[in-house]
Formats: sequence, structure tokens, C-alpha cells
Amino acid sequence: MNPIENLVEKNSPTAASLANQPGDKVSIAYTQTRVHSPDQNLLKQNRIISAALPGKWLESYRMLRTRCLQQMDAMEWKTMAITSPSDGTGNSLTAANLAISMAMELDRTALFVDANFQNPSINQLFGIQPGAGLSDYLLHDTELSSMLINPGIERLVVLPAGKPLFNSTEMLRSPKMVRLVNELKSRYPSRIIIFDMPPILSHDDTLGFSPYVDCVLLVIDEGHTKTEQLKHAASLLKDTNVLGTVFNKATDNKIGYTGI
Repeated sequence: MNPIENLVEKNSPTAASLANQPGDKVSIAYTQTRVHSPDQNLLKQNRIISAALPGKWLESYRMLRTRCLQQMDAMEWKTMAITSPSDGTGNSLTAANLAISMAMELDRTALFVDANFQNPSINQLFGIQPGAGLSDYLLHDTELSSMLINPGIERLVVLPAGKPLFNSTEMLRSPKMVRLVNELKSRYPSRIIIFDMPPILSHDDTLGFSPYVDCVLLVIDEGHTKTEQLKHAASLLKDTNVLGTVFNKATDNKIGYTGI
């Protein structure tokens, strides 16, 4: 059994849940996936919504999730890359909270992949000890099943980035990575895969990888992203399915997304 088969056979919905009809609750039995017990105070400090009290902030992510899923379901899309024009916009936090929101849907599962080899964030956000990850699979054929982690949130599995990659753009465009993406998105209809990517204007990784996902979500920062940066990012993504833009760090009462 190859590493991909290990991933989908041993760390996915049980045989019983695979027979569920749309709208039914998906149940997960983790047999090899490591289950992480999160520090709730750390999650609150890092603004992870699984530790947040109900409120407008939490509701904004739920609304973002619903709009994204409506569009993705209509187009039969399963994979999404989340990026930003530049550093400091909060796209990794947005990606993490969107993945959690999607996993909160009873008939969905979510796989959150840290593909930002320059500045990985999954471990830090969830308080997970650094270890092997996606780069180890790409370089050394390390079994994915040994690196997947459930961060204490039902129906969510994360795949950390692993060791830094000097040739990250080439590895993200490699046939091995393309096969992995296609395999992940074709196995189960309930699963949404979210890739956290580096900023599109400062690294070539996102532009090189974007043809292999169904759509891209662009995160912008009200007080940080410049108009020219946004225009440049949009021009680079002109041949990509851009799902919309998330208006992050808003200082007024606007909802935290636009264009979806």
C-alpha cells in the first residue's frame, strides 16, 4: 500500500460514514492520525475560533465559510489555496479559522495543509510540537499517515509543512505533489482541502502551485495592503479561479470578507 493509500484508508471517514447521504453527520475514527490536546488559552491568544465565545467575529467566519462552500459546491470544487499580496495580512490565521469553520459543518471534513515552507504557521497556531510534514513526504517518501494530526477539533486534520525547502516552488509543482492533490480531492465528497500559501508577491510558490487547486482566496489587510499590490496580485491570478477576497483587520463594522 503506497503512502497516499495509507492516508485515505487509515485516516479518513470510517466505512460506515462513507455510506452517509448528503446532510448526514460524518463520523471520523482516527486510527493512526495523532490526536493533539490543545491548550485552550493558547488558542484564545492565537485567535483560533474553536476557543472563541459566540460573537460577531465567530459569526463572520461562519458566514465566510457558507459563502465559500456555496460557490465551491456549485462548481464541484474541493481544493482551495489561501494567499495574500504581501506579508502580515493574516492569511494563515484566516486559513486556519476557515478550515475549522468548514469542519464544524456536520456533513464535512476538512484537511488543512501548511504549504508555506518559508514561514510555516500550523504548529505555532495550534501549539503543536515541530516535526515531520509535507516536505518530508515530497523529499523522502515519509508516510503521510505518520504526520497527520487532529488538533482536537472534530472532523479536522492538519498536515504541517515540515522542514524548510530550498526548492519549494519546484517541489510544489512536481508530479508527486500534483498526484497527491488529485488523490486527496477525489477520494471523498465530504472533504475540503485548504492549502495555506505564502504571499503571492514575495514568493513564487503560490503562483506556481495555483494551477493545481480548484480556486484561490485572497486575503487583504485594510491598513497594510496597498492598491497597487492588490492590482498586481489580481493580474498574476488572472488565469486562476479567484473565489473572492477577505477584507481582514477591518477597523469599522464591515463584515470581514468581500467579493465572494
